[in-house]
Amino acid sequence: MQDFSFKDIENDRVQPGQYTLSGWVKTHRQSKNVSFIELSDGSAVKGLQLVIEPNLQGYSELAPKITTGSAITVTGELVESPARGQKYELKVSSVELVGEANPESYPLQKKGHTLEFLREILHLRPRSNTLGAVFRIRSRAALAVHQFFQDRGFVHVHAPIITASDCEGAGALFRVTTLDPANPPRKEGKVDFGEDFFGCEAFLSVSGQLQAEVFAQGLTKAYTFAPTFRAENSNTARHLAEFWMIEPEVAFCDLEGNMKLGREFISYLIKDLAENCAADLEFLHKRDWVKPGLMETLLSVAESDFAVLDYSEAIKILEKSSKKFEFPVKWGMDLQAEHERYLTDQYIKGPLYVINYPKEIKAFYMRLNDDGKTVRAMDMLVPKLGEIIGGSQREERYDVLLDKIRAQGLPEEHYDWYLDLRKYGSTPHSGFGLGFERFLMYVTGMQNIRDVIPFPRYPGHARG
Repeated sequence: MQDFSFKDIENDRVQPGQYTLSGWVKTHRQSKNVSFIELSDGSAVKGLQLVIEPNLQGYSELAPKITTGSAITVTGELVESPARGQKYELKVSSVELVGEANPESYPLQKKGHTLEFLREILHLRPRSNTLGAVFRIRSRAALAVHQFFQDRGFVHVHAPIITASDCEGAGALFRVTTLDPANPPRKEGKVDFGEDFFGCEAFLSVSGQLQAEVFAQGLTKAYTFAPTFRAENSNTARHLAEFWMIEPEVAFCDLEGNMKLGREFISYLIKDLAENCAADLEFLHKRDWVKPGLMETLLSVAESDFAVLDYSEAIKILEKSSKKFEFPVKWGMDLQAEHERYLTDQYIKGPLYVINYPKEIKAFYMRLNDDGKTVRAMDMLVPKLGEIIGGSQREERYDVLLDKIRAQGLPEEHYDWYLDLRKYGSTPHSGFGLGFERFLMYVTGMQNIRDVIPFPRYPGHARG
């Protein structure tokens, strides 16, 4: 265990003195008079410069092996640095080579690497400056998620990964089975899943929402933070087959209370990251692909009062605009990203909620409005992105929910337990979902969702 992390230097928690440190070599420059090593322990964007006198005992023998990517442990005196851009440097008194890295084959040499190339070496890309910053932000954001809900009395629920229910009713599911695919048991000409491990068809979960509702109906406030799975053959920069979702549910809560919770949640996460990941965010926001002013936009969202537009009003605004959209606007359509960004960036010029969507384009569990045509759904839209949160007030009326399940052709027997919640002490309740990776793309400025998750899963790729 080393005496401090490089993050401690970044946060001014270290004083000059004698220390032992370990890390990976970024660069090693040698001369007759003095040698320099840039060392990184992965805890901060900036490494630490090591200063080595050529006559240091044992150094001349080790020097050829101390190459980019190798791991070393050093002891020395941390002193204020005369060089620009760094507060301290370490004058090395001893060095130990812990792990070599063959310079002929180590792929992360001292040069620029494309994000596409880094995706080909998932096992090494956390050592890169860009991905290291992303994953430190991801780690802090995960902590902030739990802190937000725990401080407000929510119970964290571990929703099942394997389920027999399709929460979204869209059918894009990964099947879980132990049956022999070459010779499955059959009954009346069809595969007999009654002989399968669970005695029925089972799938990887697309959402933990329904299970979170169970706990909200007994513990008032609950949330899940777990991986979810979609078997959509979407090979785009915004889709993954496996991603993480945050889904709170609150009993005795209507749509307005749900929107208030969502606004407070986003504001909390942005402010927490701005305070605790300032150097990483500043580094990422300077990348070539990030438009200037992202941090200002984020902080503006965190401090804003969110506007609210009824879906029908939003459609009228889009129809009356002079902008030519790729997807023509009409009532009954689902808003596309171009429509959402027009509303946030040009019309409202800030974040907003769009509420009361047509029932045909929303899930069966959303509460039907009195007009019989719309449901109490909400989408949070933010500048430069569009939708970041989707949620609704849930349908708490047994008869209405049953009719909706039947209308969508869903198997009633799979939702008997969910309907039961409407029989015994049913309450108005609401919740939403935030795609963790979508949020991380927004705050970091990364353009591909595969670069904000450690081991991306998408069509044709399940390595690592």
